[in-house]
Amino acid sequence: MADNTEVRVVSATRDITAGVEHLFELIADPSQQPRWDGNDNLTLAPADQRVRAVGDVFTMTLTTGAERENHVVEFEEGRLIAWLPSEAGQPPPGHLWRWELEPIDGSHTRVTHTYDWTDLTEEKRLVRARATTAHNLDASLGRLAALAEGNAST
Repeated sequence: MADNTEVRVVSATRDITAGVEHLFELIADPSQQPRWDGNDNLTLAPADQRVRAVGDVFTMTLTTGAERENHVVEFEEGRLIAWLPSEAGQPPPGHLWRWELEPIDGSHTRVTHTYDWTDLTEEKRLVRARATTAHNLDASLGRLAALAEGNAST
């Protein structure tokens, strides 16, 4: 059983030289996520799943071959997106991935990536949750920055 003092929310923030709209498109289009996933956990996501609202569900294939459904629970176009992953056809076990974007100016955006497993109770997932650190989140931010900055011409 987890200790009550255990930190169950980790985050990383980075200022990226790209406009908020461009960055949000890379995050809100699941087919782009395997390109910048710093956890090396995603293989592919079908095209045409662009997230547009709370209640949307998009699917991913993990490197293990398992399918995941991601239930969007927070959404503000261009600013915020968060989802709860689950095994296909199952309720989410309680861990959340969140992306928050704050425009600094027209060509710079502060991006915060958070992993929150406060509500995760499924024992088999706790080891992986504990292993997901701010370093993993920063790796995703680094890959996202490299992708966005390389394609940020307007």
